[in-house]
Amino acid sequence: MSDRGSTALNPFNYVNTARIVFGAGAVRDTGLEVKALGCARALVVTDRPLRERTDVCERVATALGPRQVGVFDGVLPDALAEVVDRGADVARQLSVDCLVSVGGGSAIDTAKGIALCLALGGGIRDHQGTQVLARRAVAHVAIPTTAGTGSEVSVYAVIKDDRAKEKLHYMDERLIPDVALLDPTLTVSLPPGLTAATGFDALSHVIEAYTSKNAGPLSDAQALHAARLIARSLVRAVERGEDLDARADMLVAANLAGAAMSNAGVGLAHAIAHALGAGHGVHHGTANALMLPHVVRFNADAVGARYRELAEAMGVADVGQACADLLGRCGLPTRLRDVGVGQADLDALAEAAVADAAMPYNARFAGEADLVRGVLEAAW
Repeated sequence: MSDRGSTALNPFNYVNTARIVFGAGAVRDTGLEVKALGCARALVVTDRPLRERTDVCERVATALGPRQVGVFDGVLPDALAEVVDRGADVARQLSVDCLVSVGGGSAIDTAKGIALCLALGGGIRDHQGTQVLARRAVAHVAIPTTAGTGSEVSVYAVIKDDRAKEKLHYMDERLIPDVALLDPTLTVSLPPGLTAATGFDALSHVIEAYTSKNAGPLSDAQALHAARLIARSLVRAVERGEDLDARADMLVAANLAGAAMSNAGVGLAHAIAHALGAGHGVHHGTANALMLPHVVRFNADAVGARYRELAEAMGVADVGQACADLLGRCGLPTRLRDVGVGQADLDALAEAAVADAAMPYNARFAGEADLVRGVLEAAW
């Protein structure tokens, strides 16, 4: 990292095994990609509103033809453990050899969870951990309809356990989908609020991956270019959803940021966002967006040079202020109290964040509840 001198001799690992297919109308190639994987029985994993209110799933079905043997449309806004288990049961009953996830990060993570259950048996709660897969049971083609999570190229799956009120974390190279099919025409109908929230999710991946203790030169390159794309196109995508150039920029940026995050890790903003999602049902992108200005300020003394490099890529003077300004321009909540969090909730949120798997990668030590509480107070 810049504050620590040359990165030339710093060790790093980098994994990105997904084949990436990009283009307006690329969804028509879904069947060809499934065929190239040697698969004949594909289950589409999606959510009911997307299936009923748009033509996206219909376009996927047309592309798949007889290779589509079923649709599981039970995905909910948070990838839920119970939903993953139901999807795995459907996949087993249909003897599928490929999953085609269509939707946002929840659909892709749900499919990852289904794939994990098919490989290891049992339910998703049985397998939380890192590098638990010795083999794959099915192929996976991911078709994102939002530009945010980058889950289509990441080693992670985050599944919400409603019973325990916590997020379950899975990390395995074999969870990376075989194909990430990026078609910006699938994102033009995304409402402004979700466009903004998912776009901020991508920006949070950029900022936290670039300043992570685990950052490396390859993830750095991806994060910096994603920062440029987001800076020039996020507001345009929010204000003019039909702007295909802006939608394309954001879809590519989310993909780059997802790969960077997958390799470098994230930090305090994500640790808090996971706690906000599990305990208060706050949308993950919105939670990250709300916390970013405050986390950037908290980390500034540890990674000042890195923030200057990000600011240069984004064409702004100050990253923290730029995040705050973008929040206002995109119409997202700016305070924790705006999303239903009470001041009495801050202690529990701080404790949950300290225990989160993202915390060790944060640029500045934040592994004590009092430190996190201070950031939460600033955001409240």
